[in-house]
Amino acid sequence: MPGGARPRAEPPAAPPAVNQGKPIVVAVTKAPASAAKAAVPTPADDPMADDPMTVKRVLKIDGPFEHGDYVWDDKGVPAGPLIITVDLKAQTLSVFRAGYEIGAAVIVYGATDKASPVGTFPITQKDADHVSNLYDAPMPYMLRLTNDGVAIHGSDVKWGNATHGCIGVPTPFAKLLFAQAKLGDRVIITDGKMLDVSGAATAS
Repeated sequence: MPGGARPRAEPPAAPPAVNQGKPIVVAVTKAPASAAKAAVPTPADDPMADDPMTVKRVLKIDGPFEHGDYVWDDKGVPAGPLIITVDLKAQTLSVFRAGYEIGAAVIVYGATDKASPVGTFPITQKDADHVSNLYDAPMPYMLRLTNDGVAIHGSDVKWGNATHGCIGVPTPFAKLLFAQAKLGDRVIITDGKMLDVSGAATAS
């Protein structure tokens, strides 16, 4: 063409009118398989997946949970941090490993002259055959929580019994817990209120 001119482009054809009895086809571009997989969260991508404070399972308890009762089931539960929770108001203790409840028991706890403390405590000592030097009383499978003698240990868990601030659990349960617990594992004791891991009680 003269002067190297380009032909004028023809205007695009007008779009057909809608609703003319023809199906409307929508083109969908399928994402690559790798992209689809990336969109699905994985345990590695989920910051809560390995959080020991995230509850992943609670044990099923049939019927009333009475003094002297306990349950234990750690079959198939992965290894992981142990966290023990105690609710003084509910009079129960629960054991969680990697977020899975593996044990629960009805407890006895501190009498009015020495109440059980509320807060978050690390286990600082283990002694399977401990005897209290204050009360000359056996404390089998003792897990010490405080410097003034408060601990979790095997007890005769009956209605009306109490302790001098300790958390008493059935002795067979205490033996199972003792085998799992390590120094530094956290014990969170509440009185029916919410408690953060720093130990500050908050209203529920």
